[in-house]
Amino acid sequence: MVFLPVVFALYWFVFRPRRWQNLFIVVASYVFYGWWDWRFLALIAFTTACSYAGGLAMLYRPGWKRLVGLFNAVLALGILGLFKYFNFFADNLLSLMSLMGINLDWCTVNVVLPVGISFYTFQALSYTIDVARGRITPTRDIVAFFAYISFFPQLVAGPIERATDLLPQFIGSRRFSYHQAVDGMRQMLWGFFKKMVVADNCAIAVNTIWADYQHAGSITLIVGAVLFSFQIYGDFSGYSDIAIGCARLFGIRLSRNFQFPYFAHNIRDFWRRWHISLMRWFTHYVYIPLGGSHCAQWKHMRNIFIVFALSGLWHGANWTFITWGLYHAALLCTHLSLYDKNHFRPSSFNRVASVVTTFTLVTIGWIIFRAPTLHDACHYLQHIFTTASGDWPGFYSLNLTISLAAITAMMVVEWMGRHHEYALQFVTGKTWNGQLVVKYALYVVLAMSICVFSGTQSQFIYFQF
Repeated sequence: MVFLPVVFALYWFVFRPRRWQNLFIVVASYVFYGWWDWRFLALIAFTTACSYAGGLAMLYRPGWKRLVGLFNAVLALGILGLFKYFNFFADNLLSLMSLMGINLDWCTVNVVLPVGISFYTFQALSYTIDVARGRITPTRDIVAFFAYISFFPQLVAGPIERATDLLPQFIGSRRFSYHQAVDGMRQMLWGFFKKMVVADNCAIAVNTIWADYQHAGSITLIVGAVLFSFQIYGDFSGYSDIAIGCARLFGIRLSRNFQFPYFAHNIRDFWRRWHISLMRWFTHYVYIPLGGSHCAQWKHMRNIFIVFALSGLWHGANWTFITWGLYHAALLCTHLSLYDKNHFRPSSFNRVASVVTTFTLVTIGWIIFRAPTLHDACHYLQHIFTTASGDWPGFYSLNLTISLAAITAMMVVEWMGRHHEYALQFVTGKTWNGQLVVKYALYVVLAMSICVFSGTQSQFIYFQF
């Protein structure tokens, strides 16, 4: 509560020259990140320094671009793999060897996963790859580059920014804009509502259901699955709104990360709306280099499966995440195959039915995503279709009432603001200028809801990725 106002005031009123502002952003960001665990400051600093030095090497030795770019990419992915995937691959290798009758004396270690390592690693990789491809000129401004990698609003959970979009904003000058700051605070308010009222209340019911799902009825399990769909959306899109709005307070524009995904009419439309920055990263650096859609159909499908398998692995070192990615790849390939053969015409379906169908398919995927293991995911799905309906989960009816009311309010506001950059921005229209009392009453209601109806979970889900 104190950190942001203090940083904001010092940024605009004390450190006014651009270079001093950048230096202050770096210091504030490292304080912000080090508050979690100061030991990992060296890791992010090392990753940043290597990417910066690699850029300079490619600038002064153009003939080394390919070699330096490859070295930096392998180094960054190696660090990510060590901290995030070492035990996963080690344990799976042990299991594989055991099935083959080979016993290995393998010692695994408990590696602590640094918060946000996937996000800032991909951001550093973006710079390295774009410089190697000649899409961006390497910067000599080390302070601006450190600010680009460590900018605290989006450091730990995105959006994942490409160097071509964010780095020039730290190199160029910035001026305070009252209207931009107000708009940023409005977006932050909406983000806090989605996180603290929607997601955190849904989390209470979801955790309770998953803790004893083997003995729950099908209705309870369906409610738990639907609530998790809104929990993860409110949690992650809420953080994105907070990060984007916070960045605007400092004169920085971050990329849009969500575009009302639960209004999608098909699975392809969903992935144009969900975690946009991650899918854009994979599109630019994996999908297109593999050939994209401009190749034979089987290669196109292969490219989709590779991208979504990597996307699942990016989310975590667990077969549930990889299976979730492959599940969505299968859905997308099926949709594209039917659409291309004219067997599937979205326009012939009722809009509401297509949205409900897409949401149902996505929710099934979220069951796989949420499950601790594939065994649990299969059993959860099995119980939905084979267990008696059971009673409405009334043993936490108050929490359910708050959750459902909050979800309804969120979806109504999002529908009203679906043509804007974020939902609450619809109140900036001309119609609302004459209804200031109603507009500010809405702000008060949202603020009071955050204070009164906040759930108990405080950590963001995507901090673990």
